[in-house]
Formats: sequence, C-alpha cells, structure tokens
Amino acid sequence: MNSSPYKSLWCLVPALVAALMATPVLAERADRLKKMEVESDQPGKVDLQKQIVTFNGNVVVTKGTLMLRADRIEVRESADGYQVAIATGTPAQPARFRQKREGVDEYIEGEAERLEYESKADTLRLINQAHVRRLRGSEVADEVSGALIVYDNAAEVFTVSGGAKAATPANPTGRVRAVLAPRAGTPAAAEAASAAASRPAPAPAGGQP
Repeated sequence: MNSSPYKSLWCLVPALVAALMATPVLAERADRLKKMEVESDQPGKVDLQKQIVTFNGNVVVTKGTLMLRADRIEVRESADGYQVAIATGTPAQPARFRQKREGVDEYIEGEAERLEYESKADTLRLINQAHVRRLRGSEVADEVSGALIVYDNAAEVFTVSGGAKAATPANPTGRVRAVLAPRAGTPAAAEAASAAASRPAPAPAGGQP
C-alpha cells in the first residue's frame, strides 16, 4: 500500500497536459532572466547566515510578467546568482501567482497555501489546496486543482497530485479535478461557442422580468 501523503497521479499527467494545454504552455521564457522586484508593507528582514530576506505584509514579487502575491515571502539568492522565492499563505488567504503566456493574450494564474519559485530551474510549485487556471483574455479556458501542482516552464509540463491537502468545500474528497475546454480555433471550440450562444438566458432571480 502506498503510504505517501499524496495520491500520485503521474500516469494521468501526459493525457492531462495534452488536454489542458493542447497548445504549448509557453510562459514568457525571458522572465527567469529579468530582475526580481519586491514590494511589501513592512521592511525586509535580512538573515545574513542563511542569506534569506523575509518580507511581510501584502508582499508583491515581480519578475518580468511573473507576479507572486502573499502575506509573507522569503527571497534567497544562490551563489550562482539565481533566486528562489517562497510565498506563504493560508487556506483562507492563499498565496497567488500570475504569468503571461508568450505571444498570445493568455495568462496562467493560480493559488495555493504555499508557492515555491526557482528561477534557475524555471519551476513553480503550488502546495496544498493548489489551483491553476489558463485565461484566454478574461475567460477561464482550462483549470486544474490538486494537493500539489508543479509547473515546469522550461519543459512546458504540469504535474498534478491529489490527496487530503487538495480538499476544499467544493472538492471534499481531495481528488485531482480538471475542467478542460476545446482548443481555440478547432471545430469543437466553434461548436461549443455556438451551442452556448443559442442557450436561453437564465431567468432572473425570483422569476421577475
């Protein structure tokens, strides 16, 4: 019996990635080389021994089009000059991220209790009650949730695991959940848009005109 705290679903990943991102998930690849800028309500606390700077209070980290938001974010720099940012939130107020996709009017955004960004590996880990969406303009095209989501920008791959830490009021079982829209520009997408446009508008609340 697998005693891991997560129910690993690595066998689902190739199909999920193919469906979730039928076109490549190209975030702005130059972001990892941009300067990291940090704003917070409180001054940063520097730990010289561990080479960590901790920011508290409405912290916003930007690196190119990548933006991290949380009440507390730790930033460290490795000896070779790459940065690591760890954003800590809570179930009620999760840490959040947003990043533009390259060459299209689309964004990847999401939230979790903890976000870990590594510029050298160009990866983002969303831990506990993790949720990621792909926005086509302002419309949610695809979304996926789980206990752990790892976004590898260099390889253009998401991996997702479920488990107790994925549980939310809307998903009490903690199972991996994905909602996938047809790829833009395909006959399936056109048919879905046509069907949505032909549906009658919902009746106003209370039956009033």
